[in-house]
Formats: sequence, C-alpha cells, structure tokens
Amino acid sequence: MLDVKYVREHLDEVAEAMKQRHAHFDPEQFSALDVQRRELIAEEEALQAERNRISKEIGALMGQGKKDEAEAAKEQVRQINEKLEATSTARTAADDALTSLLMSVPNLCDASTPVGEDEDDNPEVRRWGTPRDFAAEGFEAQAHWDLGPALNIIDFERGVKLAESRFYVLGGAGARLERALISFMLDQHTARGYKEWWVPAMANATTLTGTGQLPKFEEDLFHTTEGLYLIPTAEVQLTNLHAGEVLDADQLPLHYCAFTPCFREEAGSAGRDTRGIIRVHQFSKVEMVKFATPETGFAELESMVEDAENILQQLKLPYRVISLCTGDIGFSSAKTYDVEVWLPSYNAYKEISSCSCCTDFQARRANIKYRDPANFKGSRFLYTLNGSGLAVGRTMAAVIENYQNPDGTITVPEVLVPYMGGKTVIGPEEV
Repeated sequence: MLDVKYVREHLDEVAEAMKQRHAHFDPEQFSALDVQRRELIAEEEALQAERNRISKEIGALMGQGKKDEAEAAKEQVRQINEKLEATSTARTAADDALTSLLMSVPNLCDASTPVGEDEDDNPEVRRWGTPRDFAAEGFEAQAHWDLGPALNIIDFERGVKLAESRFYVLGGAGARLERALISFMLDQHTARGYKEWWVPAMANATTLTGTGQLPKFEEDLFHTTEGLYLIPTAEVQLTNLHAGEVLDADQLPLHYCAFTPCFREEAGSAGRDTRGIIRVHQFSKVEMVKFATPETGFAELESMVEDAENILQQLKLPYRVISLCTGDIGFSSAKTYDVEVWLPSYNAYKEISSCSCCTDFQARRANIKYRDPANFKGSRFLYTLNGSGLAVGRTMAAVIENYQNPDGTITVPEVLVPYMGGKTVIGPEEV
C-alpha cells in the first residue's frame, strides 16, 4: 500500500493521481483519520510518560515512609491506566481505519505511465512479426473454438458437464500441447536465469492481501470453507515467498518463475470473450516474478517484457507490446506493459502477458525489505515485479489459429516438436 507519510505530504498530488486512475480516494477522510491517529498517539505517549514519572515517585515516597502520599500516587497511576487503555483502544481503531482506507487505494503510477481514460488510450510500443494472410493462401481461417472440437482436442461440452460454463476439457494432442507449452516456457525462463518453484494452488487471506487481491477484489476469487482461496495467479505465491523477510542487497535481483493452475471468478467480465478458451474460470499460466532495488526496478521491467516476448518469438507468433495508461492499469502496478498476440478469430491482438513493476507497493503490504549497509542504515522496502510468461490457454489458442492448415489440421511449431514426442501435425483424433 502507499506510505502514510508520503500521502500526508503529497495529498493533492495523490488525489489527482487517483482521479487519473478512476480510483475512489477521499483526501478529507484520509486527513481526518490521520490527524485523529496522530493525536491519539501523542496522547498515549503523554499518558505513558506521566505514568512512568509517577511510578518512580511511588518508590521514593515509600522509601521516605510517606505511605499516604504513595497510596494517592498509586491511585493516580490506576486512573492513568484506565485512560491509557481507552486511548490505546481508540488509537488501534484509528490505525485500523486508516489502514483499511489505504488498503483500497491503488498504487501511484510512475511518471512514464501514459495518462489516459481507458484501453483505447494505450499507446503501442512495438510490433513483431506479420499476421498470416489466409485469403492469399486460398482459405478462410477458423477460430480455435471450431478447430479444437473438430479435431477432438478441445471439448467444451464435457467441460460444462464436469463443472459449469467457462470450463473445458483437453484430450489427446490437446492435452499434450498444453503440457508441451508449459515445459517449453519453463525451460526458456530457467535458461534465462529464473529459478523455478512449485507452489500451492491455494493461499490464505494474508498472502492475497500482500499482493493486493484482498480486500478489494474478493469477488473475483474462488474460496474454500476453510478460509483459503484458489490462487488467481502464481504471482501471489512467488511474491509472498519472502513476506516478512529482510534480504541482502547482494542477493538482488531475484528472478523466479512457476507454473500453476489459476482460478478466477471473472465476476466483472460478463459477456466478454465468452467463446473459446480466452476467458475461463480455470487456466494454466507460467508466471515470472522479480525482486529488485528501486534503482534497478524499471530496468528489470524492460527485461521481463523481453522474456515474455522471447516465448512468442520462439513460437513465431505475431504480437505487439502496448503501455497501459493510467485509466487501464492494474491495482498494484506503477507501470505495465501488455504483450498482445495476434488471433485471427478476433482479427485483432489479444492480451497474452501483462508485465508490471509494482514499486514498493506490494513490498509494503507484505513487509518485504532489503538491507544495504554500504549505502544506507537499517532496511528499506524493495521493488516487486510480475509478468505472465505466458498464459498457456491463450498461447494454445494462438498456436491453433495461426498454425492452421486448409484441411483443418494444425502444424506444430518447430520448437514444440520435441515436446510433442516428434509430432509435427495435429490431425483429427478419435473421441
């Protein structure tokens, strides 16, 4: 979350930044709570000092045989303790109220984040590759939601039968392709210096609060009767691996990656991308997370985007990179690049990776710090970064659509052939 002192000293700046993010922030409410909290802290400290002073006097009075005066002083201490208890309770309530307010306030955008209203204001940074001209090849491209079932590698009806809508089943070469993509992505990232982790698919509330999913976005999460939540992304677990820890500067940067299933209610996405495997309740994803110093955080963001792009380049899938504007950026992020892959079914680029630098926003919530004795005393909050590397289902959809053939078969991308057991073409399979 944001630093209380920074918000206090830059209240107008923060209020304007929240307007640009379309986020609710009441500066008057913040100021009232902040003043109340500081007044109660001052009162609490004054009462403690007075109690300590009188307590010392009691010993002296007892030593001088002034029993009546000592008893009167003890009564004063008792009364002070009553006031102190009430003041401490009020201060705790003020602390909680201020924390609750800040927990719902998003991160401040970096100065390099473009100002804009919504996704239409996201500037394009670069493109790679050229989309296929299927008409020039003499046939009309099919969508993955038609190709997959025709080949019997994606089954939407059985996904609904086993669970509900927005679930699907993969079979045969479809299941193998999913596994191939996951292994390929992890191999690429670990070769580029990422440490691979295997983490739980469930997280507690404290963990989700650390990365910013709670308390604000609880409606987007699946939860269990035991108070645990199914993770929406491995970012949650990888970032919180170091919650409550102080790292040494010479350990940084740390580069982590993990494959996990991801679960999202998609509560606010009614009517969006309802066909196919683009927006579903359960999907696979390989996630990248970094821990860096403030001095290197944004350079690490640029290299993280390159790591995501590397996967698409190896797969020879056309894509573009855009920079998210203030009105479209995520809650915890200060700067975000989206990588969008070309999908013929949409005749457009669709998000396949989102890479963000969260500055010290998540580190403050999860209490992740670093020490660097050569440059400063004590410890400071570090920077966290996260990015998809990549969303596996969307990558599969892109492979199916971009590598389709006139006869309805799918050519396997060259880099995936070893992961597919030497299979070069995916043809129709038995049910």
